[in-house]
Amino acid sequence: MSKATPEMPDKSATVALYGRLLRDYVSHYKGRLFLAIFFMIVSALTSTATAFVMKPIVDEVFFEKNPEFVIYTTLAVVGIFAARGFATYGQTIVMDWVGTRIVSDIQKGLFKKLVFADLAWFHENASGNLISRFVFDTNYLKTVATQTLVVLTKDSLTAVFLIASLFYYDWKMALVTLIALPPGALAIRQLGKRSRKASNKVLEQTADFSSFLEENFQGIRVVKAYDREKQAVQQGDEVIEDRFKIQFKALRIEASSGPIVETLAGLLIAGVIFYGASNVIEGHTTPGTFFAFITAIMLTYQPIKSVAKLFPRMQTGLAAAHRIFLLLDIDHKVVDKPSAVPLEFHRGDIEFRNVKFSYHEDEIVLRDISLKLESGKRVALVGPSGGGKSTILNLIPRFYDVNEGDILVDGQNVRDVTLASLRQKIALVSQDVFLFDDTIKANIAYGRDDATDAEIIEAAKAAAVHDFVSALPKGYDTLVGSHGVRLSGGQKQRISIARAMLKDAPILLLDEATSALDTESERKIQRALTHLMKGRTSLVIAHRLSTILDADTINVVVDGEIVESGPHDQLLKEEGVYADLYNHQFSFDSGVTSIREIKS
Repeated sequence: MSKATPEMPDKSATVALYGRLLRDYVSHYKGRLFLAIFFMIVSALTSTATAFVMKPIVDEVFFEKNPEFVIYTTLAVVGIFAARGFATYGQTIVMDWVGTRIVSDIQKGLFKKLVFADLAWFHENASGNLISRFVFDTNYLKTVATQTLVVLTKDSLTAVFLIASLFYYDWKMALVTLIALPPGALAIRQLGKRSRKASNKVLEQTADFSSFLEENFQGIRVVKAYDREKQAVQQGDEVIEDRFKIQFKALRIEASSGPIVETLAGLLIAGVIFYGASNVIEGHTTPGTFFAFITAIMLTYQPIKSVAKLFPRMQTGLAAAHRIFLLLDIDHKVVDKPSAVPLEFHRGDIEFRNVKFSYHEDEIVLRDISLKLESGKRVALVGPSGGGKSTILNLIPRFYDVNEGDILVDGQNVRDVTLASLRQKIALVSQDVFLFDDTIKANIAYGRDDATDAEIIEAAKAAAVHDFVSALPKGYDTLVGSHGVRLSGGQKQRISIARAMLKDAPILLLDEATSALDTESERKIQRALTHLMKGRTSLVIAHRLSTILDADTINVVVDGEIVESGPHDQLLKEEGVYADLYNHQFSFDSGVTSIREIKS
């Protein structure tokens, strides 16, 4: 599965991106958009009316000194500006609502897509990069979704109406003003190409910067433990300096439209003044017409300037859209088949039949694994690190799909049943304990929305959680902090075990479930787990062999293969890999606690 690495979209792809944004998101709010367009038309008309009112002001008031026109023109100016103010307000409020709503819609869809994404995909994409797309890229889309529409509608209409008024006053002079537009448009188009590349680099660097911050903040304990603060600061300076250069380059390109538009505007106005003033002096036109023309020219300058500035900014939004749509278009590999049916659970027997698996084509992890887990039996996986034990466990709830072979639950292939019905029957306790930044109570109850307080406390007692929680000022309402930072490793482990106990699923998967516990806590947990595993299908991965001495079957996994299988006593007699592991571990660990000792 490949990473979602953004590549620069070409011209046709850019048009397609904008079309998709309009079709999939903007079009959902047609009613509000039509209302906003109405306000834009009113605003454009009032801007044009400002130019029209200049002619009677100059000709009738200043030259003819007609007192009636003083009142009329004064009221007209007040009405025009008031109408434009209300129209601008209405358009701004409506488009801000639409833009913010679109961002929310995209974020919802993006979050839903990623929550259901494959675990392997998450392992290949840094979370900081994904957060950057949620927070930064989606907001850049607001410019494309709303500001583009505002500029292309309101400012374009304003420019069209004003240019039409220029032809109304003096078509020859209007043609002169239009000569300068094509060179300006060509220059702005070239700026757009450069801006597109620069914008994409800014977004990529923003994602890298987010990943850098997340990595250092989450690993701050390691940074301090190894006295690497200065090196981290130096690396941060380099990353931020690189970010500054990339951002400034993009801003410089965006600002380049200013000199182009300003220079063209100066040439246009200078030419109009020269030509128009000559006509007034020669008597070919009235001063009012000349001033109305000049006013229209100056009013046209602002919308044209807005359109010119839009295209570089639009490239940033389209680059963001490209990156977001890459995520929205990722293919999930581990999904329900169209013909998938709910799992019909009977006993909970699990069978691996000639299973082969690899994360990457050139990295074989499991080689022809055949394994049976019978209901009510405890099956253990032991062996050197990296042998494939956790991979075997992760294939049961379909965190990954096998490359070859089959995994059956009560005779049903896990790929033929729905994921929800399969995972509802499984409780997992991993060595990589994760707690949400919420209360202890919420973390225990995570697997069961309908759990009562009494059931939560009962599970907590069984997992040796209740005693230390009761000693906390806020008890079960204590916030654990990000990743459970306010708790010890053993406390977090016990809470995760309580979570699994509360779920009360018939299939129990334990991946080094007691790895972070001291000897006394392990005694308590082992009693609870022994009780919990009764009548359940249990698969236990253990580094401490003391925790699996009474397992019904112990499977020794080495380099993706099961090299030994049997109960503890039998494996010891065989004097193979398991016997070596056992003798090595027990000779160095005099404080180990076996289930046999707990029972006795």
